[in-house]
Amino acid sequence: MSSFDERKGAALKQFTLNAEQEFKAEARRNKLLAHWAAPLAGRKDDVEAYALEVIKSDFEEAGDDDVFRKVKADLEAAGAGISDAEIREKMDLFMNEARGQIAEGV
Repeated sequence: MSSFDERKGAALKQFTLNAEQEFKAEARRNKLLAHWAAPLAGRKDDVEAYALEVIKSDFEEAGDDDVFRKVKADLEAAGAGISDAEIREKMDLFMNEARGQIAEGV
């Protein structure tokens, strides 16, 4: 019974760690996305403030659609002419980059 409890505890710790790392990676992805989008959206003078707006937008609902809608609306309002596919591509690219940074401890 003790062995089972130990494995259960280890699995719970690993699950918690994975969830925490994924949360950090999503926040970092959103910051990287905001740094890419800010100049295109006419926000190059307040990139960090814009990054906070994008990060906060991720708390509206589960998933990535809230962040996508925020960035898309900002880019459209600025007349940037960036396609939905390009935004999604950047989101995927920055997520992979963020996960790598988290794994490396950067």
